[in-house]
Amino acid sequence: MIRIDDLHKKFGRNHVLRGTDLSIMNPGIYAVLGPNGSGKTTLIKCILGMVIPTSGTIEVESKAIKKNWKYRREINYLPQIANFPGNLKVYELIAMIKDLRQKPGQEDNLISVFGLEPYLNTKLASLSGGTRQKVNILLALMFNSPLIVLDEPTTGLDPAALISLKKLIQKEKEQGKTILITTHIMQFVEEMADTIIYLLEGKIYFKGTVEELKTKTGKTNFDHAIAAIATNLEDV
Repeated sequence: MIRIDDLHKKFGRNHVLRGTDLSIMNPGIYAVLGPNGSGKTTLIKCILGMVIPTSGTIEVESKAIKKNWKYRREINYLPQIANFPGNLKVYELIAMIKDLRQKPGQEDNLISVFGLEPYLNTKLASLSGGTRQKVNILLALMFNSPLIVLDEPTTGLDPAALISLKKLIQKEKEQGKTILITTHIMQFVEEMADTIIYLLEGKIYFKGTVEELKTKTGKTNFDHAIAAIATNLEDV
């Protein structure tokens, strides 16, 4: 589904991605991890076409994405920070996104799952951070698309909403979809991810399962295994 070859991205003198290679051919849940400044966000935005690489190639569904924007209609995306006009009401925002995507939405179930019925006529500016995140997740998951990108999806969620989110992600996986997730919550990653993709200094230093990472680093604790990558690169 996604193939990236020798991807480089420079912002002035800042060389963020340094020959990144990545192949994601099978459906499942992929956690893209790495410290701040490792290139995670830049990589995701390159896949989404929001950042143009300096060099290298990206293919989605076996088609090069350069100068081809139609592929983005088949991607669901949850940004880390979603900036929608605060004077819009929730139902107006849902209608607007459906109109922009020109695809049928499946919002009714998600409204029920996250208990958003009382907020449909509420302006976004009046919502709490957690409720706004539920709305953002609804927008990201209400379309039937084969590729889903979720940037810090757990931010602001209460325990009940987090459980609901996990169930929704698992359901998408069971439908044969590919889900890319960036998060700093390692417990969430350990529980949900089929594959870990770890970036450091613009390169992918590890790709594999949680158990494979633990074996390579000699750590039984997942948090410690992640920390060991940065300090023992030659062993990973």
